[in-house]
Amino acid sequence: MPARVEQPTSETAERRSRRVEELLADMSLDEKLAQLVGMWLNVNRDDGVVAPLQDAMQGEEVEFEAFARHGLGQITRHYGTRPVDPEWASQVLAARQRWIRDNTRLGIPALAHEECLTGLAAWKAAVYPVPPAWGASFDPGLVERMARRIGESMRALGVHQGLAPVLDVIRDQRWGRVEECISEDPYEVATIGAAYVRGLQSAGVIATLKHFVGYSASRAGRNLAPVHAGAREVADTLLFPFEVAVRDAGAGSVMNSYAEIDGVPIAADAHYLTRVLRDEWGFDGTVVADYFSVAFLHTLHAVAADAEDAAVQALTAGIDVELPTGVAYLEPLKRAVTSGRVDEALIDRALRRVLRQKAALGLLDDDYEPPVPTGPIDLDDAGSREVARRLAEESIVLLTNDGLLPLGDAAGRRIAVVGPNADSVAALFGCYSFVQHVLPHFPEAATGIAAPTLLDALREEFPGAEIRAERGTGVDDGDRSGIGAAARLAAGSDVAILVLGDRSGLFGRGTSGEGCDVESLELPGAQRELAEAVLATGTPTVVVLMTGRAYAVPGIISDAAAVVQAFFPGEEGAGAVARVLSGAVNPSGRLPMSLPRAAAGQPYGYLHPRLGGAGSVSNIDPAPALPFGHGLSYTRFAYEDMSADATAGSIRCSVTVRNVGDRPGAEVVQVYAADRIASVTRPVAQLVGYARVELAPGGSARVGFDVPTRLLAFTGRDGRRIVEPGEVGVSVRRSVSDVVEERTVTMTGPVHEITGAERRLTAVSVELTQGALR
Repeated sequence: MPARVEQPTSETAERRSRRVEELLADMSLDEKLAQLVGMWLNVNRDDGVVAPLQDAMQGEEVEFEAFARHGLGQITRHYGTRPVDPEWASQVLAARQRWIRDNTRLGIPALAHEECLTGLAAWKAAVYPVPPAWGASFDPGLVERMARRIGESMRALGVHQGLAPVLDVIRDQRWGRVEECISEDPYEVATIGAAYVRGLQSAGVIATLKHFVGYSASRAGRNLAPVHAGAREVADTLLFPFEVAVRDAGAGSVMNSYAEIDGVPIAADAHYLTRVLRDEWGFDGTVVADYFSVAFLHTLHAVAADAEDAAVQALTAGIDVELPTGVAYLEPLKRAVTSGRVDEALIDRALRRVLRQKAALGLLDDDYEPPVPTGPIDLDDAGSREVARRLAEESIVLLTNDGLLPLGDAAGRRIAVVGPNADSVAALFGCYSFVQHVLPHFPEAATGIAAPTLLDALREEFPGAEIRAERGTGVDDGDRSGIGAAARLAAGSDVAILVLGDRSGLFGRGTSGEGCDVESLELPGAQRELAEAVLATGTPTVVVLMTGRAYAVPGIISDAAAVVQAFFPGEEGAGAVARVLSGAVNPSGRLPMSLPRAAAGQPYGYLHPRLGGAGSVSNIDPAPALPFGHGLSYTRFAYEDMSADATAGSIRCSVTVRNVGDRPGAEVVQVYAADRIASVTRPVAQLVGYARVELAPGGSARVGFDVPTRLLAFTGRDGRRIVEPGEVGVSVRRSVSDVVEERTVTMTGPVHEITGAERRLTAVSVELTQGALR
């Protein structure tokens, strides 16, 4: 792996800046436009759709040399389009970069980008848990480590930009892309998303924030459906994670959302792409188009008359680079410039941002040479697998437990392993893993990584047990023919492990993932019937949910002896689940999204005002079955000596947490605030800080939180973002619904209008008084 990327000297930075201006002054219009587009080669045109309407938007493939004759802005998914050996592919990429350098007039190398949400989306690369698992871990430091590992792999292969993280706040769990999102809480999305950005960029790879903004609030949870969020919801909830990633983590790139908000597509909205992102937040990186979204202004949104009109609107709004290829930013945009419809200064504005980024990456240096690994490339080495294992273990949430778990060594016991996800490798991975994103189109290709199924892992974890298995039914095929056999196996066993959930995919090829939205949060297919049949046997049953979203499973919650939630946990996930069941690992995950009580109870989020909860004015109680932040452990934690006070600009809170059980474990200390009276309605509680604390039995720690009052800001009646004086409830909780203790503090002084200079993140201190694990 490459060493940490060093910051350039002031002399190098000045030289690179001069080079950018010299190139700008020397470039023809064709050369300028070539820098503003990507090129996507080797696309599977028969059965390989991995982007919306790709089959309709992708034209005939052009030879690389013909397309790049004037230069090239980006190379799209060189490793992530089909299974290619990384050693061979790195040689090909280097050869293409050398061709550009040696055969175009200006010799500006292309920037190579790849998907990297759950690891580099390339054959044989490590696959980590999906973002809801990051949220469940409540461990930004570990997510940062993961992202750095991903970035190091990419940098070694000559990749410069990663299309992650996703900072959309979960608003409706019917949306298929929930599996790509971190949490329903914007503060948690912000802190963990920023950690990912820091990790990836510390390896010298540009992080790209997705999807700016509003994408997750689509009506009825349908992909690309219109968004009708008000300006206050967008400003106070949806924008915050992006602001933190830009201002506090220094993200280098932003990708627009496909969404239209109140009738205006983001790809053509200068309010968000320029005024908010650049003028207010000071963002100086590049804005890249989500795939085909510029052309979609014409073909989907119908706000542009043709590709030329779409290009003009997108460029004017603030999109610098068209991806994945040049549908609108080549000939159509050239016509707009030559006809005088658009000022060439707008081309130069975007181009300067692109060239500055290339200069910062060293691509414009005279001695630039594309990297070529000299030895074997291992994209799934022991260090990557260790991080994948730890993140999987920390992310598993024990939802309920009547004492059946942990199972110990289960020696001599008969264990029935039942369900469609028990012996399924696919159950481990999200839709932006290479395994689920690309390999389904290449059935002849091997997975490329070691990934045991849960059944395999259980047999390894419990060698002294008699383990037998029945599938029962498929994930979503509705086949009921195997349910009877599964129930009979469970009835004749001492313990049943019932493994249910999702299969990720794209555009209807799965039950979770991009374009795999659902009308109901009932488990797919005949899985509920399988669960009912197994639970009816009376055999103590552990239900393991391996999913991309949270499902409404009230019967399972009430009747199963224990329920475990594992959001697609990656290549090390099966072993992690097995170790949680045995007790080798003490579960410490917490729900990053509410577990719904009713299959039709969406949209729902815990960040609701008073009228968003139960009351006498309606017969419907929207409360979830299990709340945000919920999670059980095999040990017990006690809290004591809470204190809270308010000073100018901050609220300070501290509490002692103690492990009073007999096992080592980790507690997630959660701090919430509630504005008692405000000029607009406010959430009954909002997360403002958290700390994951690992303690040995009898161990304790004093945990302190310095909460900036900026976190209590909101959009007032006049549209200004403000913090108002008044009483604030500050509480320590085990989940949003489990209050340990609460204090009331008073913020004094005049109404404060947010300027952007305020601190946005809570400072956390952990003083380990005794019995620390790490």
